[in-house]
Amino acid sequence: MRTEGHGPSGCSATLLAWHGVGGFLRVPIAAMSTTIDRRTGETMGNDSERPWLAHYPAGVPQEIDLGAYPSVVTMFEESCARFAQQPAFSSFGVSMRYAELDARSAAFAAYLCYELKLGKGDRIAIMMPNLLQYPVALFGALRAGLTVVNVNPLYTARELEHQLRDSGAKAIVVLENFAATLAEVRSHTDVAHVIVTSLGDLLGFPKGPLMSLAVKHVKKMVPRWNIPDHVCFSDALKRGARLQTPRTALDHGDLAFLQYTGGTTGVAKGAMLTHGNMVANMLQVHAWIGHWLQPGKEVAIAALPMYHIFSLTACVMVFMRLGANTVLITNPRDMRSFVKTLKSVPFSILPGVNTLFNGLLHTPGFEQVDFSHLRISLGGGMAVQRAVAEKWKRVTGCTLLEAYGLTETSPGVCINPPDLKDYNGAIGLPLPSTDVAIWSEDDQPQPVGETGELVVRGPQVMKGYWNRPDETAKVLTDGGWLRTGDIARMDERGFFYIVDRKKDMILVSGFNVYPNEIEDVVARYPGVLEVAAIGVPDEHSGEVVKLFVVKKDPALTVEALKQYCHDELTGYKRPKYIEFRDSLPKSNVGKILRRELRDAEKARAKD
Repeated sequence: MRTEGHGPSGCSATLLAWHGVGGFLRVPIAAMSTTIDRRTGETMGNDSERPWLAHYPAGVPQEIDLGAYPSVVTMFEESCARFAQQPAFSSFGVSMRYAELDARSAAFAAYLCYELKLGKGDRIAIMMPNLLQYPVALFGALRAGLTVVNVNPLYTARELEHQLRDSGAKAIVVLENFAATLAEVRSHTDVAHVIVTSLGDLLGFPKGPLMSLAVKHVKKMVPRWNIPDHVCFSDALKRGARLQTPRTALDHGDLAFLQYTGGTTGVAKGAMLTHGNMVANMLQVHAWIGHWLQPGKEVAIAALPMYHIFSLTACVMVFMRLGANTVLITNPRDMRSFVKTLKSVPFSILPGVNTLFNGLLHTPGFEQVDFSHLRISLGGGMAVQRAVAEKWKRVTGCTLLEAYGLTETSPGVCINPPDLKDYNGAIGLPLPSTDVAIWSEDDQPQPVGETGELVVRGPQVMKGYWNRPDETAKVLTDGGWLRTGDIARMDERGFFYIVDRKKDMILVSGFNVYPNEIEDVVARYPGVLEVAAIGVPDEHSGEVVKLFVVKKDPALTVEALKQYCHDELTGYKRPKYIEFRDSLPKSNVGKILRRELRDAEKARAKD
């Protein structure tokens, strides 16, 4: 941001917001009157039909050099060597230098390889919030050649069991606060090795032990658990430090992550993201924003959970290549403490979701934060509301830029130019080496201004869904195009706009909620005959879940059903509203019509 005459506190500072399915390459293909060969997926047109290229920011290449790194590990090791003595991640006032991260992740990799005998391609789950242990475990696993399965630490036992069973994870690193949930389901999974960490691990003495004791015995935040054969994370590092660092050959085709998402249905599926996918999207985003930042000089705030795809790519990959010091926010819901942290560090990059930015804007003291160092703020997981964007500009002096991504695309697809002066409501221009098109129902490109399904092709597009070739075939064409299920249009400049979501997916605070899953859980309740779930607008979280229920038991109450959902579903999936009905609208083949329910809700809101 110091290039092209941009000052540190001027309006050139930006907020980038990813949203789309997920909770964010060859020559780009325009959504114009271009003919597509359905056998190969290649476009038959010329560069004049790619209008976005003329609006690329200065210095941004049309394509990336995918051969720059054979794997995520190569990029990681380069950054650790280049920025060795600079802070890589900070938490609770303690910083871990790149050299320390390098040594600790190497020790963990050695422990996984030589003591646990885990081999290339084996899956390992990581179940923790933003702590210093996360990047150590993550890069240790990748250096060992393992595939990382990111797990939401707030999952219920049912949700955790499904993900562990489906992925076939052989090991898991879990924060002790959530070990009780793991203990409940472990016997039904393939997990052979459990590594448990405490909140204060890696924070040094005496802060670390004191914090762990306070969390466990004073705040009572650690439910009782019993996993007799578990290993402590700190012990694993000590044992691994005595061993040689493993050198596992990795290339673009090797799986780096199984990133779970509902995709086009409510069945949780693991998107297979390869090292090539992650390297590509890291390079694409870096090419777009890198000219605005100084390597080794930036301070980023990581409030987004790193197990989420947006934060995984931005906070862990892109910021690391920049040599940034990423300050970890373990509990962003504590807005007062969050604002206190913002006041204490000269941050230059601020990722978040719309609800988080809205929450900050409504937290006392936020207007007193020093924004003079702010270069770029990155929002993820959901659409940014215009009211939030405009208020953000007034308070911080930054223009809000919106972008678009999916779990299946690692996640970045489109992004607005960093020098955009005002919020424009568009999701932006395709990233370098990304093909984007608008297709009709019969897969034909649509003219400028016409709506259709947004499709994507590029090196960041997933390999497919883990062990689900049928589901993969529904979204990936023979020509490599990914069907997003989102309805969009393109203007004459090549800017894309999301018009509607083709899918019934509900977006709560940046997290995907799939009606099929909610309905499946609620339908198990003895007093329920029929159920439908939809999303309804909410000023705090964008959308919330509303249930429509036909009773089997006349005595069924809203309170009883909400308690059941509390026990079976993660917080953001739980219904905020429940409405009992005598019947639900159905098609002539008996399918419940959610759209009719949504339309009725919209009509009611207008009255």
